[in-house]
Amino acid sequence: MALANTDQACTLRHAEITAADLPLSCPPRDERVWDAHPRVYLPIEATGSMLCPYCGTRYTLKNK
Repeated sequence: MALANTDQACTLRHAEITAADLPLSCPPRDERVWDAHPRVYLPIEATGSMLCPYCGTRYTLKNK
């Protein structure tokens, strides 16, 4: 089955997460990764905001 370009992983530019989503990884645990960048873990707890060095998605920790 061919996928459209809009079905690719790591297309978000901003995502809000909660403590339930920790530890934070990009791409997220529930997102497919075969067409994404390598999975990296982002230490968002200290600052409340983190930018993925691969895809540029900005993650914000809600209630921080």
